[in-house]
Order: sequence, then C-alpha cells, then structure tokens
Amino acid sequence: MLIKVFGSAVFGVEATTITVEVNIDKGIGYHLVGLPDNAVKESSYRIAAALKNNGYQLPGKKITINMAPADLRKEGSAYDLTLAIGILAASGQIPAEDVDKYIIMGELSLDGSLQPIKGVLPIAIKAKEEGFKGFFLPKQNVKEAAIVSGLDVYGIDNVTEIIDFFSGKGTLQPTVINTREEFYKTLDFPEFDFTDVKGQESIKRCMEIAAAGGHNIILIGPPGAGKTMLAKRLPSILPPMTLKEALETTKIHSVAGKIKDVGLMNQRPFRNPHHTISDVALVGGGTFPQPGEISLAHNGVLFLDELPEFKRTVLEVMRQPLEDREVTISRARFTITYPSSFMLVASMNPSPGGYFNDPDAPVSSSPHEMQRYMNKISGPLLDRIDIHIEVTPVPFEKLSDKQKAESSTDIRKRVMEAREIQTNRFAHLENIHYNAQMNTKQIREYCDLDETSLQLLKTAMERLNLSARAYDRILKVSRTIADLEGSANVEPQHISEAIQYRSLDREGWLG
Repeated sequence: MLIKVFGSAVFGVEATTITVEVNIDKGIGYHLVGLPDNAVKESSYRIAAALKNNGYQLPGKKITINMAPADLRKEGSAYDLTLAIGILAASGQIPAEDVDKYIIMGELSLDGSLQPIKGVLPIAIKAKEEGFKGFFLPKQNVKEAAIVSGLDVYGIDNVTEIIDFFSGKGTLQPTVINTREEFYKTLDFPEFDFTDVKGQESIKRCMEIAAAGGHNIILIGPPGAGKTMLAKRLPSILPPMTLKEALETTKIHSVAGKIKDVGLMNQRPFRNPHHTISDVALVGGGTFPQPGEISLAHNGVLFLDELPEFKRTVLEVMRQPLEDREVTISRARFTITYPSSFMLVASMNPSPGGYFNDPDAPVSSSPHEMQRYMNKISGPLLDRIDIHIEVTPVPFEKLSDKQKAESSTDIRKRVMEAREIQTNRFAHLENIHYNAQMNTKQIREYCDLDETSLQLLKTAMERLNLSARAYDRILKVSRTIADLEGSANVEPQHISEAIQYRSLDREGWLG
C-alpha cells in the first residue's frame, strides 16, 4: 500500500514542504531514498524501538520510503515522527484517510517520547501558506508554532497521542495563542538602565544619537572607563520591536534552535561574541548552514568588545553585510540568504597597554605600537562606523555622587520621537526606515545644507584632515541630531556636533 505524509525542511529562514512516500510490498528490507543524511538514515532504529515499546511494530515486509523532492538534502532527526506515521498508515496499523492533511515533525526517543526540533516557526508559516489543516510537533516547540494563526497546532509528548488521534481513540486540543496580546503583554524593559551610569554625559548623548538614527558606533578608551557598561545599556533606549520585526527575529532564532519555551521574541537581541570567534560563526554557513551572530543580532545590537583583538579576516567578512544588511552564503550545492540588519557597537583600547597618552598610566605604549594596534582595523570597516567617540574614566566626584542619572525610559521617549519623524520621511521607500540606511541619493535629498553649514563642513574637513569617507557619515549623523531636536533642516550646530564624532578619521590622532 502506498501512503503520502508530509514533513518540512528549512533552508535559510524559509521552509520547503517534503513529501514522504511510504510503499510496503512483498519481500524483506528497508530502503530510504531521497538524499537523506546520516541522522535521517539512523531513524529506522529509533522508529523500530519507539513503536515496539508502545505496542506497535515495523511490518516484516519490504518498506520503501522516498523523500521528495529527491534532489534536496534532508538533514537532522526531525523526520522520525513523519516516517513512523507513514509506516503505520501504509501497513494498516492506523487509518490513512487524514494523515496527508497535516505536517508532522518530531524526533523520537526509544520510549516513544518526543524531543524538541529546530526551525518550527518557518515550518508553521509554510504549512499555513500551503493550506494544511494542522501541524503535529513536540510539546516543547508548541508555543513557537502557535504564533501562526489559522493553523491547528498540536503539541504531543508521546507517539501514542498522535496514533490515538488518527485512530479515533483519543482527542487532542490545538494550542491557541493570541499573538498580539502575548506580544504586548510581555513587552517590558531590559534589566540594564542608563540610570546606573554615573557621569559620561557626552557618551550618553552619543548613544542617544546612535539609537535614534540606527548608527554604528565605536567607543575608544582605557580599561575601566565604562565602555562595556554603556554598550550593554544601548538596547534599553532602542524603540520597542514592531510585530513584523519580532516575527523576523523569532524566525532566525527558531532556525538556530535558540527559542526556549517562549513564543514571540519581544526584546531586541543583544549579541556579544568573544574575540576568538571564527568567520563562519560570525557570518553564518557551515556544512549544515546555520545563521551566524550577525543574523542572530538582526533588528538588535551586535557588540564587539576589544575590536582589534578579533582576527582581521573575521572583521573583513562583515563589510558586505554591514552595507547590504543581509548576508548571502554561496556554496557549490546551495545559496542561502540570511537577514542581518543590526546596529554595530564596538569598543577598543587605544593601545595594546590599554592607556592613551596618560602620564599617570601604569603601562604606556610607544606611538609606533599604538599606530600598529589601531591599524588592525581596516579603513573600509571604519568607513561603515558612523560615530567614533573617546571614553574617559569617570572622576571620583562623579562616581560618589548620590544623584540619580537620567533613566533609559526618558531617553527612549526622545529616541522614539526621532524615529517617528524618520518613519514618516521614508514611508514611500521600501527598505529604508531610519537615517543610517540612507544612500548617497537620499543624503543629497534630505540633508540639504545652507551656505554657513557648507562652509563649516569644508573648514572642518581641511583643518582636521578628515577623509572623504567621513563626509556622508557626518551628514547622516547631523540629520539624526536635527531629528532629535525636531528641526526640519540641518543647521550649522548639528553639523559641528556631528564633526566631533569622527575621531579616528583625523590624521595624527595619535600624535
């Protein structure tokens, strides 16, 4: 008897429906075809033990299973349940009428219980698109899949539950989650708050500008100046995620298997990889492609602490994703694209010893050593960082001050007002939502300067030896400063403030 059941495979952040055809005929044997990997091939042992331990069995006949499309590689152990139900239906141990109306996925243990799987959200979205009635999956993943409305999602603990469902011996209740209600109900603020930061008013101002325009930022300063502390508080002043952004972000984390018993992610991700990270771990890819740190930071913040300590090759592979806001991984057999629209926050010491031209510093480095240390970061990468700011240690008077600093909530209000202006400005443009995403054409259109501002910019570029690449960055940042003040035009004071935030472009900065 020939039976068709349906599973799903995830490539990039999209799912593809897999048709599992099970044919049982005279003879003896178990043949699994359709480009399965070792984990899929080994499923026969797990299925046999799970069925036997629950009062069912593999038929002693010739079992042929084809996983179509046959030229697409099938990876992982998530097809165990699909294959088991197909075998039971084809051998007449359960009725076969309704099994093709559902997507069935799950990894079987030997006792018939189910283990969680990856990529549940893209699979559920695809199942709804293709008109399937429901989706059977492990109970641990049910909240993630229930985000998709209009699809019956059944979480199961043991293979007997789905067998009883198709046999009519038992009923299962679909899990229902009100996505919007769930999303807004748990929309709270992160644990870190700017009210904990003493002093550093100019740095906080920089952080506010970066958050308002989505600008990349680099903090330069000696150890203990507060660079990491400030960076960790940046997500607390970013605008809350929209429902669309939350879905995009959850999808990527679902594919990577990072969703732990939560439905929709509602906090912007903050990723902080160690400097020993490899190219593939940062950008994504591998034998079985997985999203890297830059994609896991999509719609959030990627924090690279001690930037010059990262391998140069690792930093250089980030150049294209920073520009295009997506990363394409091409291999001989496949090409996949992961979104990677993130805010880059980097921090670094100004020298190998950590201190910069400080007579009281315990260790000092020669100008040559400092220059060599700074040169570890290439010009093209710095070109993609809009704001460079020097962080100085906080004096004792500020540290011991009992007065509370401004809270993240107050700063966030101003950031959201500035973002609202940008959303309205770029409403007619599909892929541009905030100032940092502007290209040269939009900069010319929205950053129109008067004669005084032009003269100021010209003087600054000549006197401070600013590079040509700094020009567009200064205009973008000045546009954000103007938005924070509610100004329709970019004024001279906005330009002069933006010029201050290009420390590393000045020739002789170390001299």
